[in-house]
Amino acid sequence: MNTAPSLKAMLTCDNIITEQGTGKKSLIGIFEKIHSQRFPCMHPALSVYVNFTDAVGKYNFKLELYDVEKEKVLAGAEIKDINIPDKLGISELAFNLRGLGFEHPGKYEFRISANGRFFGMKSFMLEQAKAQGAQQHPGETIN
Repeated sequence: MNTAPSLKAMLTCDNIITEQGTGKKSLIGIFEKIHSQRFPCMHPALSVYVNFTDAVGKYNFKLELYDVEKEKVLAGAEIKDINIPDKLGISELAFNLRGLGFEHPGKYEFRISANGRFFGMKSFMLEQAKAQGAQQHPGETIN
């Protein structure tokens, strides 16, 4: 049986670019909050970067967007059949997500599992944006 990975980092950002040849990842526009003037709202595109170790063998990874207040899964994405040869090595995943819907402001989480076993999460806030022209906190604005 495969061991559960150990999460080292999980970040939300605007986009993840993987360089051809080297495989290096560039995370563009890392953020902790999303602002919207209206609810429900839809975020057109965002990415989730996952960095982990202590994994060896074949894995299916599942990322879920979870609404903490409503206690329900809103969306998911999978990366299947990943073979990790070295338990001591560092592995990375990049999830590029499109068209995520949010019903209300509040706390949300991205939860990651490997072969059905939870091994980490990243929380973020969705906040009501102030009226145009008002002082705005840094973060991702969607409408």
